[in-house]
Amino acid sequence: MDNKELVEKLKGNQAALQALMRSRDGQALMQRLTQSDGGAALQKAAMSAAKGNTSDMVRMVNQVMQSPEGADLIRRINESIPK
Repeated sequence: MDNKELVEKLKGNQAALQALMRSRDGQALMQRLTQSDGGAALQKAAMSAAKGNTSDMVRMVNQVMQSPEGADLIRRINESIPK
């Protein structure tokens, strides 16, 4: 599953998104997504995603994956989302 598919799957599955946000990996992802600007870019990306444009969210996830730890985090999240 690529990052766009991950974002789309979470966007369409509120229960999976809520479970992810409560998980340790979800909390780690939120920390990575908000560390540079306190969450302003994430809020903007989430608003765009809610309107159907997931490109900002995909870009943010791709940035997380630039480090080995971030790539491992996203891999674990992908594996935890029901197919």
